[in-house]
Amino acid sequence: MIIKNTFFIKTYGCQMNFSDSELVINILKNNKYKCLDNIKLANIIIFNICTIRSKIDKKIKNIINNIKYIKNRILCIIGCISLKMRNFFINNEKINIIISPDLYLQLPFLIKRYILFKNKKITNFNFLSNEMYNNIYSYKRFNKVSAYITIIRGCDNMCTFCVVPFTRGREKSRSLKSILKECKYLYINNYKEIILLGQNVDSYFWYGEKDYKKNYFLYKKKKKKIKFYNLLKIIAIKFPSMRIRFITSNPQDMSMKVIKVMKKYDNICKYIHLPFQSGSDKILKLMNRKYTKKQYIKLIKNIKKKIPNCAITYDVITGFPNETNKDHLETINLIKKIKFDYGYMFIYSERLGTYSQRKYKDNIPLLLKKKRLNEIINLQSKYSLYNMKKYVNTYQKILIEGYSKKDKNYLYGRNSQNVIVIVDNIYKLGDIVKVFIYGCTKTVLLSFKKKC
Repeated sequence: MIIKNTFFIKTYGCQMNFSDSELVINILKNNKYKCLDNIKLANIIIFNICTIRSKIDKKIKNIINNIKYIKNRILCIIGCISLKMRNFFINNEKINIIISPDLYLQLPFLIKRYILFKNKKITNFNFLSNEMYNNIYSYKRFNKVSAYITIIRGCDNMCTFCVVPFTRGREKSRSLKSILKECKYLYINNYKEIILLGQNVDSYFWYGEKDYKKNYFLYKKKKKKIKFYNLLKIIAIKFPSMRIRFITSNPQDMSMKVIKVMKKYDNICKYIHLPFQSGSDKILKLMNRKYTKKQYIKLIKNIKKKIPNCAITYDVITGFPNETNKDHLETINLIKKIKFDYGYMFIYSERLGTYSQRKYKDNIPLLLKKKRLNEIINLQSKYSLYNMKKYVNTYQKILIEGYSKKDKNYLYGRNSQNVIVIVDNIYKLGDIVKVFIYGCTKTVLLSFKKKC
């Protein structure tokens, strides 16, 4: 039985998409729609899809083509994939509403409009230069301990392989007042951790207008604009009992002022995700990454000098057009030099509409791409285990976040360095506890006693 004025939402992709899904849930709930976990009961089905990974295209086509319970329902496609795959979505009879990430506030109106005009497909792919959803809090469905807060949307960096500027638009920062209001809301509702979110958080830049006068240390210094390090400092001071994380950073925009703030305030976690993408200056230039390998290494050294226990993770793309064995070796040598805590590795694949897709020939054979990827994975596995062993026989302060995926008899938490720790089921979700580390794998620390 289909229940009227209900919706089901399924999210694919990055942290930004999960945060956006929480936002959409709250927008619809505020308009008297009820969120259901059963897709077969809801009369509105929403797919929020990220387009960063190439495999998602085929997966979504298969899901939509094979969906059988769409009759008398409204199927909505949202997220950054809406623009990239719009021809497929427009021509697919099962899909009723398709909108860009800047138009979520219009979704309740568009649903009513679709019903009113009797099944006429609705599409809108516009970007709004000022839409930051400042007055809408995300409905925190996925985790009642840690919460995402989007501080900046879009990207201006125009990396040649990346679709984000074309699918999410250019950078726009959320107001300080709005961010602090959501932080306060989370604090009042007993959340323990805030994760500041953006495609490039270091580009956060907001003109203070009238609100900056309420922040005494900014007002005294007569600063009328707020950058990311200012924002971090404000949140750390106002909410000292809450943990603060942020993702993602770009090496060309990462400021040592951010690092100094991280060092000063204990509630800012000592973890940075800092994609380098390639260890070859030639490839970095082809990617339009505005830093060199030398500059990246210097930045890491400066971070480690200020915060020796800061964990660093990365993204890397292997098999980019014109990548030679020498270029690949430079990437390998960079990983060896830094000895990263963890990494996210990807084979290059063309993204429709990007500069690299239009101008570069995808000339690295797939088998060679996979070979290079496996070399990077195997090398990083070695350093991941090396870094994890440093925590063994130490005490770690962790935030308990949930139940272990492999065994519900255990809980998991994270330390300041974002490392997962498996513990006995003797704590409550949201507890901050100090635990002894008995052992490790290359991905998790082990604090439970029963099997040690």
